[in-house]
Amino acid sequence: MDILIRNALILPMTASANDPRKFFRGSVAISGGRISSVLPATPDNGSDDRGTESENRSRRVIDAGGKLLMPGLINLHNHVAMSLMRNYADDLPLMEWLADRVWPFEAKLTGDDVYLGARLGIAEMLLGGTTTFVDMYWHADRVAEAVLESGMRAVVCPAFIDTNYEAFERETVRLVERYAGADGGRLGVRIAPHAPYTCSPESVRKALSLCERYGLGIHVHLSETRSETETIRQRYDKTPTEYLRDLGVFDYPTLAVHCVHLTEEDMDILLRYGVSVAYNPQSNMKLASGIAPVARMIGRGLTVGIGTDGPCSNNDLDMWDEMRTASLLQKVATGDASVLPAYETLRMATVGGACAVGMEGELGVVAPGARADLILVDMGGPHWAPGNDPIAGLVYNAKSTDVDTVLVDGRILVERGELIGTDTVALVREACRRVERIERR
Repeated sequence: MDILIRNALILPMTASANDPRKFFRGSVAISGGRISSVLPATPDNGSDDRGTESENRSRRVIDAGGKLLMPGLINLHNHVAMSLMRNYADDLPLMEWLADRVWPFEAKLTGDDVYLGARLGIAEMLLGGTTTFVDMYWHADRVAEAVLESGMRAVVCPAFIDTNYEAFERETVRLVERYAGADGGRLGVRIAPHAPYTCSPESVRKALSLCERYGLGIHVHLSETRSETETIRQRYDKTPTEYLRDLGVFDYPTLAVHCVHLTEEDMDILLRYGVSVAYNPQSNMKLASGIAPVARMIGRGLTVGIGTDGPCSNNDLDMWDEMRTASLLQKVATGDASVLPAYETLRMATVGGACAVGMEGELGVVAPGARADLILVDMGGPHWAPGNDPIAGLVYNAKSTDVDTVLVDGRILVERGELIGTDTVALVREACRRVERIERR
């Protein structure tokens, strides 16, 4: 046994919404990067399991008194290297934001820039309790490099638009052959057609041949804005969802991002093909894209998780803030305060994310056999008192700074709120200097 976490308030995320006993006090043992046992406290062993045989065999014992243990959060959509563009292009509609600010800046980026931006964003996510993220960007091999060095888990998705397809194909082949399944499966790979309006039928069909050759899934922006749906309707006399379906995109495991402007028929198509959805409420609000019909999607049985989107359109990678917004926005959009309650929101950020990346039962739960991607949340701050309902507290008042400990595959990456092995002060300084050089290019 490698680690024993004892005396924790455990939220395993395995209970149903109607189960009154969603959390309990006990211990979690970790061996070989996986959870080997989850033991509730009993009157015989007390609340801390002190002196048990399990503890005596452990290499490391963590006393989690005053803390809640739960699965690490899963950020289902990101452009992590855009950490370098935080507060760079604010208060603009999507197409102006992209064409006038984002794409000109990105044209100056090198692989080294993307690597540094990824390191910065990964540090932010780990400190905030995110253990897995799905990324869509250029120079994806450099993002993969940063992921593997950090110890985090990710699905890295090289992106393309029509004008960069050839470079994308070379990058994807290189990425798959070098990194796919690396370090015990900590790194997954999918391809990322940027969006229906930037990817022609010809480029999408060519990209699907890579899915066929290497067994890859797909990550794609879908129906983010009303103008996108109008553009695709004018070009092809279809909705964006129908367009991707007819090209065969949904024949491969697909994670669709945004899905703000869906018809009822679109939702039926996504459900029929098993497409998962990444809900990005704050980015959609900031770019005035609209409100995704998440309550209706969930009601139909679609798998929906939560993503922050990139730091240029959010502008942070804080999943706690994103969860709160995700719930509150659906309540105001539907006029129903009972919509997307706290536990269901937590499921989206854990279990839902795991299902969306094809790791159901492996991630998103605290259960024997699952990967030990776990976090300890300190509930001792004044914003937690008096602690009437820890589940509601996690969604409605927890902060990223409450995260005390983060483990991925049983390896401690954050301890006492500090990132192990990374000088975050030096990383921030380096990023600031790099942006100044990029802007002078």
